[in-house]
Amino acid sequence: MNKKIVILGAGESGVGVAVLAKKKDYEVFVSDSGTLKKEYKNVLLHYGISFEEGRHTEDWCLQADEIVKSPGIPDKVPLIQKIKEANIPIISDIEFAARYTKAKKICITGSNGKTTTTMLTYHVLKKAGLNVGLGGNVGKSFAMQIATSDFDYYVLELSSFQLDYMFEFKADVAVITNITPDHLDRYDYKFQNYVDSKFRILNNQTPADYFIYNADDPVTQTELLKRNIPASKIPISLNSIPEGNAAYVKNDEIIININTNKLNMTLETLALQGKHNIYNSMAASVISRLFDIRKDVIKESMSEFQGIEHRLEHVTKVHGIEFINDSKATNVNSTWYALESMNRPVIWIVGGLDKGNDYSCLKPLVKSKVKAIVCLGLDNSKIFEEFGNMVPIITETNSAKEAVETSYNLGVLDDIVLLSPACASFDLFKNFEDRGMQFKRAVYDL
Repeated sequence: MNKKIVILGAGESGVGVAVLAKKKDYEVFVSDSGTLKKEYKNVLLHYGISFEEGRHTEDWCLQADEIVKSPGIPDKVPLIQKIKEANIPIISDIEFAARYTKAKKICITGSNGKTTTTMLTYHVLKKAGLNVGLGGNVGKSFAMQIATSDFDYYVLELSSFQLDYMFEFKADVAVITNITPDHLDRYDYKFQNYVDSKFRILNNQTPADYFIYNADDPVTQTELLKRNIPASKIPISLNSIPEGNAAYVKNDEIIININTNKLNMTLETLALQGKHNIYNSMAASVISRLFDIRKDVIKESMSEFQGIEHRLEHVTKVHGIEFINDSKATNVNSTWYALESMNRPVIWIVGGLDKGNDYSCLKPLVKSKVKAIVCLGLDNSKIFEEFGNMVPIITETNSAKEAVETSYNLGVLDDIVLLSPACASFDLFKNFEDRGMQFKRAVYDL
């Protein structure tokens, strides 16, 4: 008899798993508590896959041999608890898909910088002519690509929620960009639980595999002392690292040293500027050298990369006031990087769904750089509490349009209006992309 698989969540990843499972002769059922997007419904209909929307039928779920859960569904949901009580294995889309490919997997996680590092790595490998796919939290569904394409390499951005349900999966190259408090509401407000989740990216690695890590990140360094890591470790740092495989900065140059073969790049030639982007560029360059990508291809890629939407994205200038969309900054550390890279007076749009934020590290930057705060969220009490005495103007708004208009009225020539919320978007928006798009639309409407 065919194995029964139930897929909870019919978004990009869930529908991809459904198609791959169908092709591998599983009995497939897809269940989504919301309304399916037309494009995904059409795919399920095309492949003759059973599905439901607007509910999760418990009986179906509890008859499954295996459940693939959308990363967006928290463990505390009663249905998930019942599935666990019934001892039905729950896995992530990445875990399922990886069973059916022999491709090399380059896997990137971290609290900040993972999307940029993933996109940058993909850009270099593709430019070098490798047969490479992009998946995980970005790009197309990993499972769908395995079902319909045949790539030799995959660059995968992995969230902690995906890693939580990965067991047999192995990364050929694993990257942890950094670890700072995030998503603590999903981890019982215990930072160590979140840290442990990130380190699952090293599961099943062997001495033939690689682990690239940020040697300047104190949390990562502490964890390295506690863990036995069989993979070859490659540190990246803004400080000089004298020997061995590493990437570091010396005399305003990035030096990538892999197998005593050095690649040098001046910082000013990097397309992505700012301290945080030096780390991202180093990680992508190390990965590229591990796969013997030519130095000239890496240099060219690093100097031409365009960046990603909703991450410190320049929108436009209106009467000399610059608007920057950093909607992807859903945690405090991301916002720290954004504020740290600002060199003119800032009107800061902040707020949303607080995930247990500790704002203390932002205070010196807010004091020195921020002239006004525009709150964008349903409950802004914590922001008023933390920063109310620090800036001359702090005000509340509850739509992107209102936030943009308020910021514009507060601004003068050469000011920067920075949307860098430090919070999740789900109180007023569908997701951070929706928040960023509404912000940009409001700016263009000025």
